[in-house]
Amino acid sequence: MAHRLCFVLGTRPEIIKLSPVIKECEKRNIEFFIIHTGQHYSENLDHVLFEQLRIPSPDHNLEIGSAPHGRQVGEMIVGIESALEDKKPKYVFVQGDTNSVLAGSVAAGKMTGVEVCHVEAGLRSYDMEMPEEVNRRLSDHVSDHHFVPTEESCDNLLAENIPARNITVTGNTIVDAVKRNVHIARKDSDVLDELSIDGSFALLTAHRAENVDDQQRFISLLEGVAEAARKHEIPVVYPIHPRAEERISEFELKIPQEIQVVESLDFLDFLALEEGAEIVFTDSGGVQEETCILRTPCVTLRDNTERPETVDVGANVIVGVGSDDVVEGADVMINKNKDWENPFGDGTAAERILDTLEFKGE
Repeated sequence: MAHRLCFVLGTRPEIIKLSPVIKECEKRNIEFFIIHTGQHYSENLDHVLFEQLRIPSPDHNLEIGSAPHGRQVGEMIVGIESALEDKKPKYVFVQGDTNSVLAGSVAAGKMTGVEVCHVEAGLRSYDMEMPEEVNRRLSDHVSDHHFVPTEESCDNLLAENIPARNITVTGNTIVDAVKRNVHIARKDSDVLDELSIDGSFALLTAHRAENVDDQQRFISLLEGVAEAARKHEIPVVYPIHPRAEERISEFELKIPQEIQVVESLDFLDFLALEEGAEIVFTDSGGVQEETCILRTPCVTLRDNTERPETVDVGANVIVGVGSDDVVEGADVMINKNKDWENPFGDGTAAERILDTLEFKGE
């Protein structure tokens, strides 16, 4: 049987969010192959992630690595195109808003007989200075099938004249992934013991270029989180992102004593920390979703968000990086009633996606 589906991915969030669709393909005996661009490649972390999610290792690894945006996307397009020409899938799946998404969309979109499927389509921050906003907009306008997480995302696409017949509201596959893996994390993760965490704690993630590449923003962010931690008498765990780690060294930053910097964690350990935290400070879009699903209050260290649904239901507050604003956000969220509704679906997004393409199992 000819290959029917291809998944193009390149970062940990893409692997996590596409894993439910991949698992559903296996369940339905749908043939597929995986192209890993290597955008955020770590042999140890990637290998562990594919194992933890119980999905096959990539058939192709382009090993592109870090590079300026234009060169990185260009090299990805060349590699993806070559793999697609060889195996000729009918559908190519991309997820989210990374350079890998843009490259996969462009490479597949220019091929005859190939249909581009954008999972988590329709998100908008309306901030064109964000590389991710450029990626998601361009990918949406190349794609043939738009699998959107919410009605708000659907409305965003309709406002840009994307035909309604091409849009399906499926919920977000992160709900599928969290529901499937949180029970495993509770059972198998020893991260709290390994980090000597006993009692309440906060979790911090900060990696976005606009935050960590700007020395003053990064300092203000760290000081605000530390001040909130002192005020509420809780330590902060900060799994460091390679980009942030480089900037801390480059800027010779002193990390406040309230913040415990630890190495990057695998998915199950991070999920356990997200669920166990009293509050999460983040500049990550995916973490905003995950904390909302897990009912952990979130303070977003950005000036805008493409996940406004998390704010609308009361799970999240957007504060920027001003120290006083960060503290104020923590004050609002730390004792927040956690009875909000999850706006991202019931955990069956992967099934809806394949049903839309009329893959009922073969």
